Amino acid sequence: MDSQLEPAAKVETPAPPIPPAEEASDLPLTPEEYVMGFLDHLAELRDRIIKAFLGLMATTLFSMLFARQILEYLTTPVGRDDFQLQTLGPTEGVVIYFRVALLAGAIIAIPWITWQLWMFIAPGLTNKEKRYILLSLPATTVLFLLGVMFSWFVLMPAALGFLQNFQSDIFKADWTAAQYVAFVTSLLFWIGVSFEMPLIFFILARLGIVGPRALRQNWRVAVVGAAVAAAFITPTVDPFNMALVMGPLLVLYVLSILLSTIAYRKSGMAE
Repeated sequence: MDSQLEPAAKVETPAPPIPPAEEASDLPLTPEEYVMGFLDHLAELRDRIIKAFLGLMATTLFSMLFARQILEYLTTPVGRDDFQLQTLGPTEGVVIYFRVALLAGAIIAIPWITWQLWMFIAPGLTNKEKRYILLSLPATTVLFLLGVMFSWFVLMPAALGFLQNFQSDIFKADWTAAQYVAFVTSLLFWIGVSFEMPLIFFILARLGIVGPRALRQNWRVAVVGAAVAAAFITPTVDPFNMALVMGPLLVLYVLSILLSTIAYRKSGMAE
């Protein structure tokens, strides 16, 4: 029998399991990563603004081919065959010509500008939000054009008729081109923009951001806002034109409340 004992077998303890590596999305951003992400967003915003601006310039150059016909058409609500816009400066006619071309170009470029805005905000939206906003993009252009048509065929004849016939035995309505075109284009553009308000509130309510109760409770703020907007759109001191613009704005606000109520019910959310 061997006098030397064999050494006991060495028992190896298993190594502790290595914890799974944390995902990169769960880790807090370092200051360098935060700054780089912010700069990337600024670069994306810059590129979208440049593309929107280039599209606007292209449509404006195209509209210059028809600016004369547009100017002639803008004087039709006055209803006078001998009506002719006056210029008080050597460059005023050129400025008005390009202003009309820019407005027409902006109307034509609305789908392109809206698409660039959509491409910028889309990466930060959920699939549900993307679906709602993407489906509403064509409607924004349609509502804007409806607002322009309503302003041209309904508001414009009433407003210009009142201004032209106001104390006509004392004042002769020979308007300057700058003031007349500024008044007409401002009314057309901002009424067109305001017609998109119900759709905007409908989308916000569908996403659960704004509810009909908040819109109803803040009706006083809406009235004040409509008065301020009317004073901005029609920079006149007469109450007739301000009421002429405030009326449609308040009707659109009421329509926004109704649409937001429908959106809340479709989303299954209680007020």
